Amino acid sequence: MNLNKHSIARIIFALAALYGIPVLILGLFGEAQFNAAMPPAITHPEFYYGFHGLALVFQLIFILIAIDPARYRPLMLVAVLEKLAFFGPGLWLYSSGRLAEGGAFYGAMIDGIWALLFLLAWALTRPKGGAGT
Repeated sequence: MNLNKHSIARIIFALAALYGIPVLILGLFGEAQFNAAMPPAITHPEFYYGFHGLALVFQLIFILIAIDPARYRPLMLVAVLEKLAFFGPGLWLYSSGRLAEGGAFYGAMIDGIWALLFLLAWALTRPKGGAGT
């Protein structure tokens, strides 16, 4: 199998969506389990469902990027920010003792790995000559 740089970017974003879609859909049906595992129970469920819904929308963006990495290369940086939006606070909360090692912490660390992979895809799809975003 001969993988070029755009194929690697396609694979990275396709795998991100293939990972994220089932995880987030399961999360939409997991509020009760979340409340039991992470007391106290959620008092503002709109934040819980809003997080899952917005993250699911981003999976569609990942699919779009996977279809044509060169065309949607600028969106790769937006995708990095989407991952850092959970990774950064997760790391900060953990380091300040406000997030226990467990599901949310591991989820945040996984998003940090995806952010690095998205940056790699962005770097690999740089136009010939090195100019441009």
